[in-house]
Amino acid sequence: MQAVILAGGLGTRLWPLTQSVPKPMVRVAGVPYLEHQVRVLKKQDVRDIVVLTGYLGEQIEAYFGDGARLGLSLRYSREQSPLGTGGALRQARDLLAADFLIVYGDSYLPIDYAQVLTRLRNSDAEGLLVVYDNRLEDTSVKNNIALDNSGYVTRYDKDASDKLDYVEAGVLAFRRSVLDRMPDKAVVSLEKEIFPQLIAQRRLIGYVTRQRFYDIGTPERLKAIEEVLTHDHE
Repeated sequence: MQAVILAGGLGTRLWPLTQSVPKPMVRVAGVPYLEHQVRVLKKQDVRDIVVLTGYLGEQIEAYFGDGARLGLSLRYSREQSPLGTGGALRQARDLLAADFLIVYGDSYLPIDYAQVLTRLRNSDAEGLLVVYDNRLEDTSVKNNIALDNSGYVTRYDKDASDKLDYVEAGVLAFRRSVLDRMPDKAVVSLEKEIFPQLIAQRRLIGYVTRQRFYDIGTPERLKAIEEVLTHDHE
């Protein structure tokens, strides 16, 4: 089982913290945030990890190296200029397995990752989004996903003015074939250019979790996850 961590964002909403360090290296409960993520993966025996870096990515690579210190195998693909979530994934094509998990570098969702990948493998879909219902416990992130009764994603809209049922929870799974859908240009967004294709063809499914996710996208959310992870390490 392979995991790909998207860790190339600028983290502008966390400035000045991210003026000198990339967002995944912001310290939370005493260690870089990314270390919490890779330790969760290790606990579930996910040891093949590809980290897609960008802004100040050399700091991530210098700190984690090849992952041997943590008992992992880490490989990297670094953007020289922003490529978007899809473009960064396409650049790393030669490192990717036939199917793989994707974890956003600013999200924390310790669920059973093997079940997520199994759900994709047992379907006819090319992609899967783990989704959460904010009515269970408000994450302060706006709902952006609708599912039909069979679990297929029917809508993805971060700017929806009407109520949607679920929010993307920061963990995805894809078959490598999804890379063949990328348009012929440098910068490609999974959300804007690949998800719509998959939705239209009923090739994108949802995996509903009752486990609340956290992220470090804003100072307020950073404080919330700091409290959770500090408690977990007491």
